[in-house]
Amino acid sequence: MSRFVIHEHYATHLHYDFRLEKDGVLKSWAVPKGVPDKKGVKRLAIQVEDHRLDYIDFEGTIPEGQYGAGTVKIFDSGIYELESETDKRILFKLKGKRLKGDYSLVHLKDKQWLLIKM
Repeated sequence: MSRFVIHEHYATHLHYDFRLEKDGVLKSWAVPKGVPDKKGVKRLAIQVEDHRLDYIDFEGTIPEGQYGAGTVKIFDSGIYELESETDKRILFKLKGKRLKGDYSLVHLKDKQWLLIKM
């Protein structure tokens, strides 16, 4: 099992950064409307650059002029269990403080994915 974190990020607009620990980095997606907590709900997730593992505990303010400038708070964190992974779909189970259960990331095109609560 590996760790995950969801950052509540007040940048230009409020959005949520969903991050999965994998291959020594945090694979990251920006989720404008937040990670779904109800079964069957789908949310657009835009894949962004990988982040360093030590960013998993980050909370604070990123200064103006820097990438991602704004306030970052941890919305949820915990561990996840990877169930399967292909180029088109990642299935996993979240075990967080707030969010629990089965999820899927489905690749649409380019950096666009759908994050679905199963």
